[in-house]
Amino acid sequence: MTNEELMAAALDQARLAAEEGEVPVGAVVARDGEIISVGRNRREKNKNALAHAEIEAIDAACRKLGGWRLPGCELFVTLEPCPMCAGAVINSRIVKVTFGAYDKKAGSLGSLVNLFDLPYNHKPGIEGGFMEEECAALLSDFFKRLREKR
Repeated sequence: MTNEELMAAALDQARLAAEEGEVPVGAVVARDGEIISVGRNRREKNKNALAHAEIEAIDAACRKLGGWRLPGCELFVTLEPCPMCAGAVINSRIVKVTFGAYDKKAGSLGSLVNLFDLPYNHKPGIEGGFMEEECAALLSDFFKRLREKR
């Protein structure tokens, strides 16, 4: 699959999250262009602060591949990861993160801070703003509808 197709799969997960009333964030872990796992935001449903799309996708990839290291894997996510998710990327040894929309409130791969610039034992690559318009529009539309309901 191409990077565009992998991000499209993450967008599909984000749309599912929105349909469930969750903030629409979706993630895909891929290796060699093949999807290993997917995840979506489920914080409200699970009543759990850890239920981020990236964490769900990384957890599923670890289970599928049989280890906590994810060699050769990349993460595609519709929103710039928060500090917790950036830490999970470092800990799982994901080689690169490609994200869509920037997160000026919690983004930890460049918007507020870049955790990958710190001297941790693993330094993943980053590509931000990939298919940004589509990713950002999904979030904007979700929050607009939410405000209209109130």
